[in-house]
Amino acid sequence: MEGNEQEAHVVKRVTLPSGRTIEVVYFREPEPKGDESRHPPAEPDQHLHVCIECSSKLVYPERWTEAGPENWSVLLHCPDCDVYREGVFSQATVEAYDEEIDRAGAALEREYERLVKENMSDETERFVRALEADAILPEDF
Repeated sequence: MEGNEQEAHVVKRVTLPSGRTIEVVYFREPEPKGDESRHPPAEPDQHLHVCIECSSKLVYPERWTEAGPENWSVLLHCPDCDVYREGVFSQATVEAYDEEIDRAGAALEREYERLVKENMSDETERFVRALEADAILPEDF
């Protein structure tokens, strides 16, 4: 009986697009052979951050759900041409997409920090010039 209990469920470790790893337990009846139509097949590996319509590299996920034990159904949106696309992709394709999103997020964060420093430097210079010109009064505070 122990052999049947082991076949009644499968435990898979899944890494979500956010990077979080979870264990998913699939409870199922033994499937008859040849019943692979239950889960749609994954599309070929591709760069999900690139728009299929306009080639923009700003495509982001609107939502994603599991599409079987090793695939994900992902709704993608291109902000440049407003194209929505839904597809089923392998775990490897989604992980590569997640890494690209992380790289792009890090680049945005670096640029934001650079702009903040630049703006603070400009404000400091203007404040110093105003102090030197004796243009700051108590009423300014």
